Amino acid sequence: MRVILVTGSAGFIGYHLCKILLAEGFRVVGVDSMSDYYDVGLKRARHADLQRSNAFSAEEFDILEADRLMDYTTRARPDVIVHLAAQAGVRYSLENPRAYIDTNVTGTFNVMEVARALKVAHLLMASTSSVYGANEAMPFAETDKSDTPLTIYAATKKANEAMAHSYAHVWDIPTTMFRFFTVYGPWGRPDMALFKFTKGILEGTPIEIFNHGDMWRDFTYVEDLVRGIRLLIDVVPERPASAQDIVAGDSLSPVAPYRIVNIGNSDKVRLEDFIEAIEAEVGKPAVRQYLPMQPGDVPATWANADLLRRLTGYAPATDVRTGVKHFVAWYRGYYATPEQ
Repeated sequence: MRVILVTGSAGFIGYHLCKILLAEGFRVVGVDSMSDYYDVGLKRARHADLQRSNAFSAEEFDILEADRLMDYTTRARPDVIVHLAAQAGVRYSLENPRAYIDTNVTGTFNVMEVARALKVAHLLMASTSSVYGANEAMPFAETDKSDTPLTIYAATKKANEAMAHSYAHVWDIPTTMFRFFTVYGPWGRPDMALFKFTKGILEGTPIEIFNHGDMWRDFTYVEDLVRGIRLLIDVVPERPASAQDIVAGDSLSPVAPYRIVNIGNSDKVRLEDFIEAIEAEVGKPAVRQYLPMQPGDVPATWANADLLRRLTGYAPATDVRTGVKHFVAWYRGYYATPEQ
C-alpha cells in the first residue's frame, strides 16, 4: 500500500484530498498545526471524519518544528509528499505578514528537507494563481512570467516555486507545483467568499463586495481540484535530456525534474453571478455593501488548464450553480440552519 504524507490534512483542501486518497486505497498520514487562524472546531471535525478510516493517521504539530517533522516522516516512510500546509488569505497578509514568512517559507523548507532526506518518489506542493499578480493577459498559462506578485502571500508562494526548483535540480527530487484558482465547496474556510456570502445572506447582514462588484474569478470546485492533484501524483516529472525535448506549452524545467501546473475551471465567472447563484440556493437576496478594491487584490483570474488536461486527460468542469448548491447544503447541515 502506497503511503502519502499530506501536510495541512485538517485544512479545507487537505481534508478533501485525504478523502479521495483513502477512497482509492492509499494509506494517508497527515500533519496539521490546528492553528487558530479560523475555527479550530471545523478543523477537528474534518480530522474526525477522516479518522473513521483505519488507513488514516495524523499528528498535530507545526511544520516549523523541523526535528519533530523529520522524526514523524521518518517513521511513516511516505512514498509521496503533498504539501498543502500554509498560511493563506489575502487580507490577513496585510495584518500579519510574518506568519506567511514563517509558515510558507521556513515551514516549506522543512518539508523540502524531509523530501530530500527520505528520497521520496514525488514531492507535490501547493502554489497559487496569485503568483500571476499584475499580469493582464489571460487566461494565465504556466509558462507566463510571474514576477509581479501583489501580496506577501503571493510572494511567499513564488518563493516556494523557486526553492522547490533549486532542490529538484540539486537533489534530483521529482517535484510538481500546482497553482490553485479560487477554490470553493463544502467544508470551506470561514474567511472565504462563499462562506461569508452564504452566512451573511442567511443572517441578513451585509456582504462586502470589493471593486464595486467589477470582479471575475475562475471558481474551481474543491472536489475537481483534488481530483487533479490525485492524478498529478502519478505524473512524475523527469529531468529532460535537453531543452529541445520539452513540448511547447509544457512548464517542465530544462534542468530539473520540476513542473508547474494550473488547476482551474478555465472559465471566468462574474462575481455578481456567483452571488446570484448563492441567493437562488439560499432563497434570500443579499444585502450588498460595495467597497473599493482591497490592497493586493486583482480584478480577474482565469486559468489555462491545457497542461493539466494534456498530462492527465482531466480538467475541472463543475459549474458554479452546482458547486454552490453542494456548499449551501453542507453549510445548512453542519450549522443546523433551517430552510427559509
